[in-house]
Amino acid sequence: MWSTTPDPLLVQLGSHRWLVPLLADLAGHKGARFVELVHRLELPRDSLTRTLEAAVAIGWAARNPGHGHPLRPEYILTQAGADAAARAATIAEAQQEIGLRPGAATRWGLPLVVGIGAGHDRFNALSRLLTPATPRALSQGLTALGKHGLVTREVLDMRPPASRYELTKSGALLAAACS
Repeated sequence: MWSTTPDPLLVQLGSHRWLVPLLADLAGHKGARFVELVHRLELPRDSLTRTLEAAVAIGWAARNPGHGHPLRPEYILTQAGADAAARAATIAEAQQEIGLRPGAATRWGLPLVVGIGAGHDRFNALSRLLTPATPRALSQGLTALGKHGLVTREVLDMRPPASRYELTKSGALLAAACS
């Protein structure tokens, strides 16, 4: 039986483009200073700041108490963040294996890959699965997944025309890592 709700952890991981690589890095290095993260993730400072603020707001990261200077803070994972980071590390590893650069997925990219992998191959089925997502967001996510070679689109010869989406080998690998 198909799932009828999106995975909340996966939706949160996709809520910010750089959350997956950030959590994977924090887990791999047992925390890090802001400057180290800027250099390792090769991010602009403001993008990293927004992503760290989101991770702190969700409860996945925190400033390391007693370490670092207020102007050069150090960040560590919380217990909830460690659980999310384990999944993020698996996803980041799969993205690296298929040659997908970090931060390439759209907000709904990961839930779309998992939804298609679970058998939701039509746009309306994906729309029902990912209820809070707008049709425009889903369309942009599917287009981006197609450009990255994770999803193929087949236009069915029907009246009215319909589309069916299918995962490529790379998409199936990413879906397995997300599940």
